[in-house]
Amino acid sequence: MTPQTTRARLTDFLMGDRQADRVVPPTGFTAQLTLFAAGAMAFLAIFALALSLATGRLADRWGDELARASTVRITAPAEQMAAQTEAALRVLETSSGVASARALSQAEQQALLEPWFGPDLPLDTLPVPQLIEVIETAEGFDPEGLRLRLAAEVPGAVLDDHTRWREPLARAAARLRLLGWVSLGLIGAAMAAMITLAANAALSANAQVIRVLRLVGARDSYIARAFVRRFTLRALGGATVGTVLACAGILMLPPAQAEGGFLTGLGFRGWQWLWPLAVPPLAAIVAFVATRTAARKTLGEMS
Repeated sequence: MTPQTTRARLTDFLMGDRQADRVVPPTGFTAQLTLFAAGAMAFLAIFALALSLATGRLADRWGDELARASTVRITAPAEQMAAQTEAALRVLETSSGVASARALSQAEQQALLEPWFGPDLPLDTLPVPQLIEVIETAEGFDPEGLRLRLAAEVPGAVLDDHTRWREPLARAAARLRLLGWVSLGLIGAAMAAMITLAANAALSANAQVIRVLRLVGARDSYIARAFVRRFTLRALGGATVGTVLACAGILMLPPAQAEGGFLTGLGFRGWQWLWPLAVPPLAAIVAFVATRTAARKTLGEMS
């Protein structure tokens, strides 16, 4: 098929045929069902896509923050805490793969505990472990080897390389992304089913008109094209409205904030706003395939 032929067919599809369009009811139950189904499914698809992308961003951010940082926790009597902290820092500074290591101050540790115990926690009277922040190099360090060195030289030191936090987060993010794509597939299937029902209802309601058209020489492809055109354009219009409403709703959500965590990070960022533009055309394609299949099947049964 040449590009000129493709453009001509596309123009004929968009412009339509007045005589053929009379076969398809311009209003009524089928028109309303198609518009509502396309709009509602596009609305849900946008939010499912936004949720999936937001989950991926959050997991990537947390993974990056945890991947290069580790923590050494020192538990020792108060009179030995300073000596063991210095010994642990010496071990870390001489370990390959460690970019930097520093002991957190009392104010920093109090800030970490404040969300759980309040701002007036008396750290100086409680046996709170000393925390050391460890930043890895790009190559990273050998956690098992470092644990052995710490166990030999600093008995009260425990290394936490955040592996137990990273792995569940990565698995949860992968599953949420998968659920997002599965949801989009189910939304498309539900829209196709509803549009198929609407097309079958419209074809059955106009069975007498179709028989008359056949008597005067109209071919089934001519009749089916009229139904496909009307239902495709209705789905495109309904999906466009649903997409606009969904994007407006996402824009009204609060911006991403560290205090709000995941619930304030929903939405699209940068080039991701191109994704909603693909939803109306995809809805039109789904409607085109569903209506064409339904029209061919129903017209074949009417023969």
